[in-house]
Amino acid sequence: MPADDARWGEEITRLASADNFRDVAGPGYTTAAGEPLRPGVLWRSNELQLLDEDAATLASLGITAVFDLRSGHEVEAHPDVAVPGTTWQHVEVGGIPPGAGAELPDAPAAVAAMLDVYRRFVTDPDARRSFGTLLASLATSSTPQLFHCTAGKDRTGWAAALVLRVAGVADAVVEADYLLTNERSADTRAKYLGLVAEHLGADRVPTFEPIMVADLAYLHAGLAQAVGSYGSVEGYLRDGLGLTDDLLVALRSRLLAG
Repeated sequence: MPADDARWGEEITRLASADNFRDVAGPGYTTAAGEPLRPGVLWRSNELQLLDEDAATLASLGITAVFDLRSGHEVEAHPDVAVPGTTWQHVEVGGIPPGAGAELPDAPAAVAAMLDVYRRFVTDPDARRSFGTLLASLATSSTPQLFHCTAGKDRTGWAAALVLRVAGVADAVVEADYLLTNERSADTRAKYLGLVAEHLGADRVPTFEPIMVADLAYLHAGLAQAVGSYGSVEGYLRDGLGLTDDLLVALRSRLLAG
C-alpha cells in the first residue's frame, strides 16, 4: 500500500465513540510473502455506542453488515446504534460474563478465567458455530463488513487473528495486531479500572486488570487448544468451524489487494 493510502487508512479508523474500531488490514499489513492486504474491506470494533457523526462515518465506508458477537445480555444492556445502510446480525459467543470480575478472588484466578475463555472458543460447539458463521459470511460478502464484541478484545481479537492467519499474515504481525487493543483502549481501560477502585476498592484493581487487557498468553491458549483438538489451526478452521477449502480461499482473496 502506498504511504499516503496507509496514512488515510489509519486516520479513518479513529472514531471518538469507538476507540477500538479499526481496519482488519491494519495500516499497511502484508502477508508473510509480502503481498499487501486490501484496506476498507473488513473492519473490527468494540461495541457500537456511537455518536451520530461516527455512525455517519461508518455508513460512508460502505459497510453493509454488522456482526455482533456479544451475548444476549450484553446486547440488551447496550444495544448497537444503528448504522445507516447496514444489517445487524447476532452471532453470539460467550466471553467473561458481565459482573464475573467481582467474583474472582485474585489476579491468578482472573488470568485462569481468561485462558478458559479462549480455550472455549475452540471447545464450545456454540462458539465454533458462531465463528464459523462469521468467517463464512465475511468470505462470501462483496461489500465491507464489520464485526465486534464489547471491548473488541477477545472474541473480536480471536476472529481477527483467524482472518489474518487465513490471509497468510506472519504470526508476529497477527500478535502485534492483537496487542494493539491495549494501546487503542488505554483510556477506556483506565476509566473502568478507576470505577473499580472507586466502587470496590483499590485493592480489587489487580484482579480486574487481567480481564481488561489483551495478553498473548490468552491468544496462545486458544491456538494451543486448536492444535490439541484438531491437529492444527487449519484443522480447527476446517473441521471445527466447518469452513470448506473454497471458503478459506475466498476469505483470503477478500483480504488480498492483488
